[in-house]
Amino acid sequence: MKQSFFEIIENRPLTASVYKMVLAGDTSAITAPGQFVNIKLDGLFLRRPISVCDAEEGKLTLLYKVVGHGTEQMSQMQGGKLDILTGLGNGYDLSLAGDHPVFIGGGVGVPPMYMPVKMLRAKGKKVSVILGFNTKDEVFYEEEFRALGADVTVTTVDGSYGTKGFVTDALKDIDYTYFYTCGPEPMLKAVYRASGTSGQFSFEERMGCGFGACMGCSCKTVTGNKRICKEGPVLTKEDIIWEK
Repeated sequence: MKQSFFEIIENRPLTASVYKMVLAGDTSAITAPGQFVNIKLDGLFLRRPISVCDAEEGKLTLLYKVVGHGTEQMSQMQGGKLDILTGLGNGYDLSLAGDHPVFIGGGVGVPPMYMPVKMLRAKGKKVSVILGFNTKDEVFYEEEFRALGADVTVTTVDGSYGTKGFVTDALKDIDYTYFYTCGPEPMLKAVYRASGTSGQFSFEERMGCGFGACMGCSCKTVTGNKRICKEGPVLTKEDIIWEK
C-alpha cells in the first residue's frame, strides 16, 4: 500500500452514470490487475474504494459509477489533486489463464477486466470477453476491449443491444480454459453455477478502512474468514462459500 497524490487530467461521462477518470501520479504500488485504490474526498470520513481499470507508469485510469455522495462529488471534479491509497487488495493471477481465458464483467464489474485482458493480449493470448448490462444505454468500453484484439460479446437483459439475456447465456457458447469475473453478487453466483472450469471472482463489497484493519468486509471461505479488501477482492472458485 502506498499513499500518493494524483493529478486529475481527465474526468468525463461514458454513460448517464458511469464516468472515466484519468490521473497522473505514482502507480508503482499497483502490482497486479484486479487491485483497487482508496480515494480521500473532502468532507467525507471514509475513503471511496474504486477498482483499477488500467495502470501504466505515471498514469492511472478509473471507471466509476455515480451511486452516492462520494462518487457524485468525484463526477464534478475537473483538475486538482486527489489523496489516493494505491496497491490495495489481492489481484488476479494470470498464470492460470491457459490458452483461451474468458473475462466476464457485469455493469461496474467491467472496469477491472480491462487491465488483465490488455496484459494477456500483449502476450499473444486468445481472449474472450463478455460484457453484461441491463440495457443499451448502459453499455460502455466495448470498443476499448475490441481495440485490444479480444473477442467481445455484449449482452443486455432487455435485448436492446447485442445478445439478449445474461452473461451466462453467452458463456455457454465459448470454449474457454479458465475464467475471470467481476460484477454484482447475483451474477457471480450464476457464473459459479454455469462455469465449466476453475476461475477467479472479484467481489464488490462495502469497505471501512480498505486495508484489512477493521474486519468490516469479512466473508466466509473454505479456508476460514477472509477480508475482501485484503485477502480479496479476488477469490478462487474453489474457495467460495455462498451465503444463503
